[in-house]
Amino acid sequence: MATTGSSSASDRMYSQLIDEGNYEESRPDVHHSDCPVKDLRRSGPGPYRFATICLATLCAILLISIIAVTAHYKNKPPPSAEATAEMQKENANVSALMVLVTKLQKENKQLQKEKEELQMNLTSIMTAKATAPTAKPPRAPIVCPTNWRLFNNSCYLISKDRKSWTGSRMYCQTQGGHLAIILTAEEQTFLWDLLPRGHWNSYWFGITDGETEDEWKWVDDTPLVGGFWEENEPNNHINEDCGYIVKTEVLERVATKSWYDAPCSMGLPFICEKEMGGTTQ
Repeated sequence: MATTGSSSASDRMYSQLIDEGNYEESRPDVHHSDCPVKDLRRSGPGPYRFATICLATLCAILLISIIAVTAHYKNKPPPSAEATAEMQKENANVSALMVLVTKLQKENKQLQKEKEELQMNLTSIMTAKATAPTAKPPRAPIVCPTNWRLFNNSCYLISKDRKSWTGSRMYCQTQGGHLAIILTAEEQTFLWDLLPRGHWNSYWFGITDGETEDEWKWVDDTPLVGGFWEENEPNNHINEDCGYIVKTEVLERVATKSWYDAPCSMGLPFICEKEMGGTTQ
């Protein structure tokens, strides 16, 4: 209040000096100016006082707000044990779900890898199948005509008719075959076992050296290699140019030493061979 009183006294003194005109006379160093002198009595300290009051009011409001918020949070009760347990349960559920998601992602990755491997295998199989040669249809079982016997892929006829070697060859040709060509010990033994035992049972088969002596050939014109001759055979004793098989009652005789040579004009039974699907001679 003292400040307010001093300010008012100063204003009165300043106004009095202006009214009396003594102010200009007492200050000879002050020159008159064409600019009008502002009347300080009209402005006064009012606006500054109002701003100060507003600022103080805002500070008070802010302080009250801070105190109210602080009191609110201080007075807020802590979460109950039930709420804490529920929150922990929810956190556990979230953790379990995350573990499950991670597991499913790994399984999905493994399934994708297996799918790619299966796709590659399928592609390989399809490629191999496309490039593989077409499989031949299964061959129908061989059925020999009546009185013919099957060995491997050929049928054999043990004929009881007696003919010369040339006549026997012609008969076999009429049956779609040829005189037997014996190339292996297994084939030789098979045919020898079909022959009956006797004093001197002889059977023509498809070998001759009629063109050149001692150059034995099969009826298909291929040369003989080896053979199953008896010891000291062939001997060409009396112009013996055709071969035959002998089976006697002597049990010591064996199939692989049973070939002899004889004149081709002799009348003997014979052995025909029909190669199933082959050519005739």
